Amino acid sequence: MGPLRGVKVVELAGIGPAPFACMLLAELGADVLRVERPGGGLAMGPPEYELVNRGRRSVALDLKRPEAIDAVLQLVGQADILVEGFRPGVAERLELGPEDCWAVNERLVYGRMTGWGQDGPLAQSAGHDIDYLGLSGALHAIGRAGGPPQVPANLLGDFAGGSLYLVIGVLAALTEARLSGRGQVVDAAIVDGSAHLTTMLLGALASGVWKQERGTNLLDTGAPFYDVYETADGKHMGVGAIEPKFYDELIGLLGISPPDRYDVASWPELREQLAAAFAGKTQAEWTEVFDGTDACVAPVLPLAGEHPHLAARGVFVERDGIRQAAPAPRFSRTPSELGRPPSRPGEHTREALAEWGVTDVDDLLRSGAAVQAAAEQAAVQD
Repeated sequence: MGPLRGVKVVELAGIGPAPFACMLLAELGADVLRVERPGGGLAMGPPEYELVNRGRRSVALDLKRPEAIDAVLQLVGQADILVEGFRPGVAERLELGPEDCWAVNERLVYGRMTGWGQDGPLAQSAGHDIDYLGLSGALHAIGRAGGPPQVPANLLGDFAGGSLYLVIGVLAALTEARLSGRGQVVDAAIVDGSAHLTTMLLGALASGVWKQERGTNLLDTGAPFYDVYETADGKHMGVGAIEPKFYDELIGLLGISPPDRYDVASWPELREQLAAAFAGKTQAEWTEVFDGTDACVAPVLPLAGEHPHLAARGVFVERDGIRQAAPAPRFSRTPSELGRPPSRPGEHTREALAEWGVTDVDDLLRSGAAVQAAAEQAAVQD
């Protein structure tokens, strides 16, 4: 199922944003084949817990071997999209760059996921999410007044500024390729996407509505009515009562008599009143008070937390003993599916290569250019 049913994707395995993008494509219905090095690469834990690898099969190919490169090009000949997350120039040195791939499939969309982009002074430098956020200005905007920038894990850079922009790019290029008959490169750089995410703030900055100083603005905890407050049990509630009618409902349910919220000079007093009020009840008690209201208050839950709304929509599901997020977004006619669990490197080498039309699979396996995960490994993992 899924709106991308029939689309075929070759994923040259990497870490972080590229696998997450391919997970999204698989959950949207694409047939994504993950090409990994024998034994796999850098991982956050055992293969079955690498949730960003869910939804697709894995083949293990030694890309240092010319016959393995030929096998990848055979896969490319059947594909609509290729995704790679190498440093610029690595795919070309492997003879798997765009021109190599277009020689066998001119309609191929070639998705490239990097931190700094394919060109520029930093293109060949190493980096991580925090570095790209720092250079783009996004990290500077996150934090409290008088304090340092706060790191939003790797959610904002890797997955929002990286993976989501790559998915948008390859799907847009796929649409164009079906009209023109020609593929193109999609250069998705985390630094680009992270900067693009700040568009609204840049407009507000130019108009004078937003200030460069952290924690002094409407949406960065500068306003007392857009912040988090500790409850009696040491947990927190998130408050986002920006609009007057929502703010009035907040104040009414809290039962306080605050100063004029439009007087910025009175915000410290307002913050003290809000903090004192929330400290008077537990998170569960406040959740019940605000449940179903328009006060724009919600509990700050832990990762994979429990809540009736999440349960009603099936936001989290349990698969193979692991609680994980269900696919998003949702479609009325072609629903996305969670699909298969994360694969072990090389788990599907023989079956997937044969199904995709690669010739001489047995020869590849005998030579070591391709590796099939051993049956005993499968038994242990299962």
